[in-house]
Amino acid sequence: MKALIVEKKDAKPTYHDAKVVDIPKPESLEDDQALLEMNAVSFNHRELWIRKGQYPGIVFGSVLGADGVGKIVDIKDGGSSKFKLGDRVVINPSTGWIKDPRGPEEAYYILGGGHASGVFSDYFVAPLVEIFKAPDHLTDAEAAALPLGGLTAYRAVFTKGQVTQDQNVLITGIGGGVALLALAFCVAAGANVYVTSSEESKIQKAVRLGAKGGVNYKEEKWGVNLQKLAGGEMFDVVIDGAGGDGVKTFTRILRLGGIIVSYGMTVKPQVDYTMAAVLRNIEIRGSTMGSRLEFEQMLEFVTKHKIKPVVSQVWQGLESAEEAFETMKKGSQFGKLVLSLKTSSKL
Repeated sequence: MKALIVEKKDAKPTYHDAKVVDIPKPESLEDDQALLEMNAVSFNHRELWIRKGQYPGIVFGSVLGADGVGKIVDIKDGGSSKFKLGDRVVINPSTGWIKDPRGPEEAYYILGGGHASGVFSDYFVAPLVEIFKAPDHLTDAEAAALPLGGLTAYRAVFTKGQVTQDQNVLITGIGGGVALLALAFCVAAGANVYVTSSEESKIQKAVRLGAKGGVNYKEEKWGVNLQKLAGGEMFDVVIDGAGGDGVKTFTRILRLGGIIVSYGMTVKPQVDYTMAAVLRNIEIRGSTMGSRLEFEQMLEFVTKHKIKPVVSQVWQGLESAEEAFETMKKGSQFGKLVLSLKTSSKL
């Protein structure tokens, strides 16, 4: 079977190879496992960071990718499973975190490029406890785009951000998969959502998806402009994936006791948390991925509200991976980048 692996490449600057290779198709299953024929897979920035050598625990020669949807073609469960052959399922993109809201109970791994094998392959063996029926309203491309971004956004918005109806929420850096799903989740919860971006077109797209408005974070007084846009009201929660100097502005626009949820730091790997934030009882809460329980809750929420991940572009086959990487490097996408692995796939 075909698979996309990470292969070490000695070069400056670091950019390891992503190579399509033939590897043996799994021929046998252990108890409580399923063999999935993958319909579609989706990229995260994590794969790009792995290629740049900026991610810990890289295992060269391992299969890349955490996000995918597939069909069960074999199962070993003694007849006790809730699944059957032909079921379309999504895969929890990590292992070792069951339900503790504080963090993983066991050794924790994200799928792909490390100690846990990835899903960028024709077939994938998954423990039955880590697969869930894909929401029926989603195409294969949408279902493949959901797992990692959906889990990260769900935990950031609800477990950490505690977002509720009528709250004012800021989501920074709109356009990426997590930010867009956070937008969808907050809108579904009845919150008033505002966004930031460096591109006006992305702000307008976010408005069409339910945001109240947005500002360009490159403007010197973007915080003032944002508060004017919100009618002078303070914000309850910020969902942030950028890090850097933004916290200074967040501190000025957040209500007393406001919450900043940090799920990433793409601008700078640190934040400036000042005494002003302490005196205003503003909290910064780190949030990474989520538990199996939160993954299941996220799927239920997506199904209930008929939420659809935004898919920016779909390519055919693993051989098209390099085109997707180039698009991701440019940062021009609005939504997720997907590879379809089946010509008959429900895209």
